[in-house]
Formats: sequence, C-alpha cells, structure tokens
Amino acid sequence: MTSEDSVDALLDALVRYTFQVTGVLTRIGAANDLSLTQLRVFGILRDRRPRVTELAAYLGLDKSTMSGLIDRAERRGLLAREKNPNDGRVVDVFLTPAGHELTQRLYGEARAILAPELDRLRPDQREQLLALLNPILEPDS
Repeated sequence: MTSEDSVDALLDALVRYTFQVTGVLTRIGAANDLSLTQLRVFGILRDRRPRVTELAAYLGLDKSTMSGLIDRAERRGLLAREKNPNDGRVVDVFLTPAGHELTQRLYGEARAILAPELDRLRPDQREQLLALLNPILEPDS
C-alpha cells in the first residue's frame, strides 16, 4: 500500500466512524429537542466558560447565529451569559446546573451506545488509538 493509499484508507475509516458517531448524537439530540450544533455547544461548555465570540469561532458560526443558539438554550434554562469577571466588555457563556445535568445525562447515553464498539479493542489498542488521534485533535500550538 502506498502512502497515498494509506491516507485514503484512513480518511475513509475516519469518515465512516464520524458518520456513525454523528448518527448516534443526532438521535440523542432529537430525542431531547436539541440540534447537533446545540450538543456540540454543551460538549464544549462542559469544562470551560468561553466568550461568545470564541464559541462562535470554534463552531464556525457567525456571532448572530451563535446568539440565537444561546438564546434558545437560555430560555430552556440550560445556558447563561454573564460579563467576564476580568473584562466587563466581554460576555462569557456557561452551563447552568440544569445544563450540566442534561449534558452529563446525554454523555451517559452516548457512552452507553458507543462504548461497546470501543470495547472490541483491547485496552492497549484503545490507548494506542488515543495517542494516535491526540496530535490530530489538539489545536496547533
């Protein structure tokens, strides 16, 4: 297999698995009246409190689209906005306690569906896969 063939085979496998994961997340989101983009927002906010503009940039959305997503989640009591304590001109977005609870429940549902597939790998294979994916997933330093 040439280098180009191995890249094509790897891309094909990654795309197929992405479709599988996206399908699971889309079904879980739909069952909870959430879009895939909203699920992505909740996943990002699980352990951080970004600025609205940072969140929009990370998701590849314009600020008005991001504000609409946040507005809808705020009305449901899942997200909140607050001025950044270090810079009053900046607005942070964060999960409310209800948002944290929902995010944890949805993560548990996704894990219950996806983990059995990963359990087909030996523990050392899972560690190896994680080590191989990390450089691809980590933002450029």
